[in-house]
Amino acid sequence: MNPIVMAILLVVMFAIFGYTVQGRWRLMNVGPATLPFDRPGERLRRMLKFACGQWRMPRHRVAGVAHIFIYAGAVIMLLRALMLFARGFVDDPHFGYWLFTTGAGGTLLGHAYAFVKDILVILVLLGIVVFLYYRVIRQLPRMTLNFEGLLILAILTGLMVTDALYDGATMARYNDPANGWEPLGSLIAMPLRDASAGTLTALQHIGFWGHVGLILGFMNILPYTKQFHEITGFPNVYFQSLAPVGRLPKLEDIDGLLEREETLGIKRIDQFGSKAMLDFFSCTECGRCQEQCPANKTGKLLSPKELTVALRDFAYKNQSALISGNSKQNGNGDGDEEPAPHQVDLVDNVVKPEVLWACTTCSACQTECPVFLSYIDKIVDMRRYLAMEKSEFPEQLATMFQGLENAGNPYSYPNDQRAEWAEGLDVPLMSEQPDVDYLYWVGCAASFDDRSRKIARAFAQLLKTAGVSFAILGPEETCNGDPARRAGNEYLFQMLARQNVELLNGYNVKKIVTACPHCYNTLKNEYPDFGGKYEVIHHSELLAQLIRVGKLKPRQPVNVKLAYHDACYLGRHNEIYDPPREILRAIPGVQLIEPDETRDRGMCCGAGGAQMWKEEEEGETRINHARMTQLLEVLPGSSNGRTIASACPFCKTMLSDALADKGHEDVKQLDIAEVLWQSVREIDD
Repeated sequence: MNPIVMAILLVVMFAIFGYTVQGRWRLMNVGPATLPFDRPGERLRRMLKFACGQWRMPRHRVAGVAHIFIYAGAVIMLLRALMLFARGFVDDPHFGYWLFTTGAGGTLLGHAYAFVKDILVILVLLGIVVFLYYRVIRQLPRMTLNFEGLLILAILTGLMVTDALYDGATMARYNDPANGWEPLGSLIAMPLRDASAGTLTALQHIGFWGHVGLILGFMNILPYTKQFHEITGFPNVYFQSLAPVGRLPKLEDIDGLLEREETLGIKRIDQFGSKAMLDFFSCTECGRCQEQCPANKTGKLLSPKELTVALRDFAYKNQSALISGNSKQNGNGDGDEEPAPHQVDLVDNVVKPEVLWACTTCSACQTECPVFLSYIDKIVDMRRYLAMEKSEFPEQLATMFQGLENAGNPYSYPNDQRAEWAEGLDVPLMSEQPDVDYLYWVGCAASFDDRSRKIARAFAQLLKTAGVSFAILGPEETCNGDPARRAGNEYLFQMLARQNVELLNGYNVKKIVTACPHCYNTLKNEYPDFGGKYEVIHHSELLAQLIRVGKLKPRQPVNVKLAYHDACYLGRHNEIYDPPREILRAIPGVQLIEPDETRDRGMCCGAGGAQMWKEEEEGETRINHARMTQLLEVLPGSSNGRTIASACPFCKTMLSDALADKGHEDVKQLDIAEVLWQSVREIDD
């Protein structure tokens, strides 16, 4: 080979790559430094599992396995690239840094590497065929179908073909014997052995320089394409948030921000922190997030992928201005210059408001992402700017905000009605009996909504039957603030949170049980930021435990065919999947049927992210209607006792409304506590 050409190629191409990457690095750091460095051991373990081990890929079986083939091929080819770079300087076509030497005098490690490489070249080509099929023939909607994707597949194909050609021509030129260590090279060498020396030399050079050129060229287009994730994906997985999935970051010093008239939330692209920018760089554009997003599935404008790509491309477009800190356009000198493009509001200019308000914060997108991008925090941050800075939000949310501020609940009912659901049940108040094992946090829905009150009554009666010592706050309880926070009104949320924490700490509360996953998530994961650290359990966990120890004994048969719906804030946000099912399976007569979309792939009911308190964005259908259809598909249409069970009062409301809207009055919608109470209670003769 030619050492001079190789040296020039390496110096020039790596210099270009270094210049490009340092620009991306500086772009990543134009905003606040937010990369977390805590718990390095756990971060390393998760990176090895999810980035190196590709743990999430098989969630899409065919595409996932195809990607693993290509990924493994890329990893093994890194060593191959280093070998070829060295062979450009040494006159040895089998050079492998002494450990990985191939050919007749090769080492065992070199032969083993050559065998694995040849097998992976074949598997990579199979993976490429799969993705060509998905892009060209099936044209999966979740994928970005453009020239870039096809170009990348073409480059990968070229890398595999030139590698195989180089091996085959080398074996034929130097009369290396065919062997099982290099199956692909031996196969290609067979028809070449009768070729002239000049032909073999030419083919060897085409394979060698073609492969080296494609490697160096591909390296330099990475930062301009979705393939940048090959570099940024590993650190992005390492720096993923280790906080509970359901926890939103606290907006610190909100009172100080108001006094200093600083921006609340995210207005401009340079207000995103370095971790958010790393997220933008790492998007693979695979569309797995989009495919599972309930808003996108029902025809709304929101696509988590397109949102991320739009913000990323906007940052790329304005990279120079962002890095230089230039906040003005080139004006005419009259002092009336307009703000530079990167300084304008993201909303309306880059992201439509309908995109932000369509999100249910269900975390389906984040559960699917193979490189652990976060979406909810970015959406809520932009909602915060709209809600607190511009007062621009769906008009129905104004009523909800007003109810929270004036009445302590989003329904705007007088707070002294909070304990009316418990009439006749002899449920004590904390003010009367503070020395109890559990505070039962009832929540707004179960306090004021007639359908949800049935959940509270059933659960309270189960606790009393089991002999559990508990009390409620009654009129002292106010909303935990979840709908305000998810709607972007962080100021109102923090006001409610501080008020509730002061009350709970005043009673020296240690254990809280609640039937509402939204209350559960907020009290457990977000109140510690405000000094409220409690042992919080969901009613499904406590009821399952009471059944296991024999304090609750389901005896009466409840003869129903039942589909269980996983609440997002119970399942994906807090990974509670088994306790509700354990309860239902313990009830005689219950035939539990799992829908296809279940557990961490269960579709949202449409209530989360403050959607419960506003009209749904325009789309092809309503989210609760789509979810109801999925659940009914597994319940025989002609059978009696068809039931949909849930473990969240908001889910019960949304699914009950969907059943009524579509005329399915014959289908019951019950909370797991209601189903269990039917089996536990004593039936009068």
